[in-house]
Amino acid sequence: MSDVFERYERQYCEISANLSKKCTAAASLDGERKKQKVSEIQTGLDEAESLIRKMDLEARSLQPNVKAVLLAKLREYKSDLNNLKSEVKRLVSGNLNAASRDELLESGMADALTASADQRSRLMMSTERVNQSTDRIKDSRRTMLETEELGVSILQDLSSQRQSLLHAHNTFFLLVCLWVQK
Repeated sequence: MSDVFERYERQYCEISANLSKKCTAAASLDGERKKQKVSEIQTGLDEAESLIRKMDLEARSLQPNVKAVLLAKLREYKSDLNNLKSEVKRLVSGNLNAASRDELLESGMADALTASADQRSRLMMSTERVNQSTDRIKDSRRTMLETEELGVSILQDLSSQRQSLLHAHNTFFLLVCLWVQK
């Protein structure tokens, strides 16, 4: 098996275990502390996704017999990561429901006489724009990470090809020298 794959695998397992603990801890939190914990978990999920992509690239570069075993492991890790993502979505949606309920109760009491429908619609549009911008930033970051990983993979391939060419050149030079001596 590949040492590189094993290193990525160890890192992924550590991150996954850490994320599971954080999800369990976040379920008992409220308010801002829960938001911070969810933000940490999201960062960890991005890191775990990056490691899975790296493991995938590494596994696909190996011999077919080893490759099949590693890709099977990789499917399990992807499933595990999807389960973690689902758990985070449940945490966030539970948080949003409670926050929305509290917000409605507060706004219903305090702003019932002063807030207009126009202000509410502008606030909702602004919130939607902020959410869309956040999603675009996350997508851009994900694309940047994928591009970086692809660049690293290409550089590794080029380095390997360079080594092969140098080896072939040295072998050819040695053969020519031996042939000349005869």
